[in-house]
Amino acid sequence: MIKKVKHYLENLIEKSTDKTASQKEEQLLENFVQHEYSHNNDWDETTMGNKDDVNNTIYGKINDSINSETKVRKLWPAYLKYLAAACVVAAAGAFFFLKNDPQAKMLAIQTTNTMDSLKLGDGSTIFLAANSQLSYPENFTGDERNVTLLQGNAFFKVAKDPSHPFVIKSGDIKTKVLGTSFHIKLCKENCNVTVVTGKVNVSSAGESVDLLPNEEAVYNNNKLTKQVVSQTILADWYKEDIELNDVKLEEVFTLLRYKYGVTVDLKEDEILNTRLTVYIKNKASLDSILEQINYITNQKFKAYDDIIKTTK
Repeated sequence: MIKKVKHYLENLIEKSTDKTASQKEEQLLENFVQHEYSHNNDWDETTMGNKDDVNNTIYGKINDSINSETKVRKLWPAYLKYLAAACVVAAAGAFFFLKNDPQAKMLAIQTTNTMDSLKLGDGSTIFLAANSQLSYPENFTGDERNVTLLQGNAFFKVAKDPSHPFVIKSGDIKTKVLGTSFHIKLCKENCNVTVVTGKVNVSSAGESVDLLPNEEAVYNNNKLTKQVVSQTILADWYKEDIELNDVKLEEVFTLLRYKYGVTVDLKEDEILNTRLTVYIKNKASLDSILEQINYITNQKFKAYDDIIKTTK
């Protein structure tokens, strides 16, 4: 069975490279890749060899076949490592998608300069900050409810289901919950998980920490630590109407980054320690919020595309 699965995957890859694959085959291959991206399957080196060696061998074969073509779709370079990993998973017997189960269809949501929200079939709600991306199955199957935060920030309100834990993969870490609310920030190889309500388990490469409200897991330089934090911004940024009472300007700009996808470029950082109270109404424009801030701080902040600067 394993050999058949590997052969089938290799055939799909070759057909996709040659642009002879049907739309159904392309979707099947893409779904399989997405599944590997969001599921870090166990690998038994005693029976299957070194995973990196096998992965590199398959990667090389795929790369050679693609380089032989004079014209290649732009999508392929980003897919290479995941296709190699997909074949490795197939060797372990992960032929879930080859059954062409319609429930296995993977979907994705991506934001640009505004936030968005998503309600899943299990009743859970995910609020996606600006410049963020998430993949998720059309329907949950199996013992776990798995989604993947590919980049950016997201706030999760997970519906309780003790028999089916909710698992979020973000970079090198996994966050596992039964039903709670929390924020995940993914920035390149670093990741933060901050709990607002309930209990959350965060794990990575043999390390694991349990979090309660106002606690945060920080994954940095391949190390997982826990710390106590304030939930002021993380508990509010996704809401429609927001009132920030006596907070630092730095926190306000953090919220604006989540909601509007803007960053701040200042010559003097001292102004960020200024404390203020700001009310942000649902669907308020960025300019109207900056007017509030300018009035309170006696500054002249202005947005230039996606960067906030001070003007003279």
